[in-house]
Amino acid sequence: MNFKEGEVLYFDKPLRWTSFALVNKIRYHISRKLGVKKIKVGHAGTLDPLATGVMIICTGKATKKIEEFQYHTKEYIATLQLGATTPSYDLEKEIDATYPTGHITRELIEEVLKKFVGTIEQIPPAFSACKIDGKRAYDLARNGDNVELKPKTLVIDEIELLECKIPGKESDELPEIKIRVVCSKGTYIRALARDIGEALDSGAHLTGLIRTRVGEISLKDCMKVDDFEQWLDQQEIETTND
Repeated sequence: MNFKEGEVLYFDKPLRWTSFALVNKIRYHISRKLGVKKIKVGHAGTLDPLATGVMIICTGKATKKIEEFQYHTKEYIATLQLGATTPSYDLEKEIDATYPTGHITRELIEEVLKKFVGTIEQIPPAFSACKIDGKRAYDLARNGDNVELKPKTLVIDEIELLECKIPGKESDELPEIKIRVVCSKGTYIRALARDIGEALDSGAHLTGLIRTRVGEISLKDCMKVDDFEQWLDQQEIETTND
C-alpha cells in the first residue's frame, strides 16, 4: 500500500464520533506508521456524531476522488420517534414539543412516505454544516442565532417502511418507525424526519441513523476503527512516491 500515492479506506464510523475525529485517528496511525509528520487524509460525506455507518476515507493523491464519492447514491436505516420534536431534529437537543398521535396508523405512514419519493425540496437543518455568510449554521444555531436556510433540490429514490410500532391507546409510549432511505447527495435524514413528522401531523425526530451504503460500498466492506492499527501492521507499506 502507498498512502502518499493514495489509498481509499472504508470505515464504520462509531457512535458519538465526529467525521473529523475519525479522519484524525486514521491520519495519526498512518503518519506514525510512515514516520512522517503530515499526510493528506480526507473523508467523503459527513456523518453526524449520532449516526454510524459507512465512511469513505481517502489518503494522499486519492483525496482527489472525494468529490466523486460524494455524488454516489447513499442508503440509510433511520429510526424516527413520532409525536415529539427537538430543535436539532435528533437526540442532540431535548424534546421541545409533543403532539397527539392517536390518528397514526401503519396505512397513514405508508401513504405519507410515498409523497417523499422522487425529486423534492428540502430545507437543511439549522444544526448543520451549511454555511451562512462564511459561518457554519450549527455554530450560529448553538449560539441561539436565528438561522434561515434556503431549500435544496434533491432526489429520494426509495423509502421503505421496515418497522412500525404503534402503542395501544392506554400506553404512554410514542409511536416509532424504522425506514430504509436511498437518496442523493445533500439529503439530510434529520430534515426528512422533521418533514415526515409534519406530514403526519404528529411531529417526529430522529433517534437512530446508520448509513448502510455509499455507491457500491456497504457496511460489510467497512473496518472498525479499533481494528485499524492492527490491520495497518499487517500491510506491506510503500514509502516512496514512485
